[in-house]
Amino acid sequence: MSAPTVSPTRTGTADFATVDTPLGPFTTIVATDGAVLAAGWTAAPEDLRTLVHPTLRPDDLRARTELGSVTAAVTAYHHGDLTAIDTVPVRQQSGEFLAHAWEVLRTVPAGNPISYTAFAARAGRPAATRAAAGACARNAAALFVPCHRILRTDGTLGGFRWGLPAKRWLLDHESVN
Repeated sequence: MSAPTVSPTRTGTADFATVDTPLGPFTTIVATDGAVLAAGWTAAPEDLRTLVHPTLRPDDLRARTELGSVTAAVTAYHHGDLTAIDTVPVRQQSGEFLAHAWEVLRTVPAGNPISYTAFAARAGRPAATRAAAGACARNAAALFVPCHRILRTDGTLGGFRWGLPAKRWLLDHESVN
């Protein structure tokens, strides 16, 4: 039996809001049902829109001053409530391994970063460290899917789309609490 064909499910127009954080502006794009499609430390929503998988990518973006519980979670996290982001719905699309790896990332607790090797093992593919790193690199929903909690085996930071100073700040913020 062949895999089902996934038809494009473009969302038409998605909402976005940008809030100030200690790391600078943070923008979140949400689907019409409130699920996060993309997020990151930028004031450029169009740059985030391009990170969304083509089958989910909205055709248009509509600016909002805030996004209700999503904006509240971003603000609360940056002010010390590290679990505020845990229940915010996220929607990302890709192959089976990446989708699973993103779910696994959401289970890595704040203040307890793990290595890319340990992340690969948790995702069920212990020999796939590069694939695990690729899941972090392709994550469009930063913060909500906390790829910043993954480190190199030697404890160094590795990469981060939003810059290593931001990754260091996030890890320090989480270790204090």
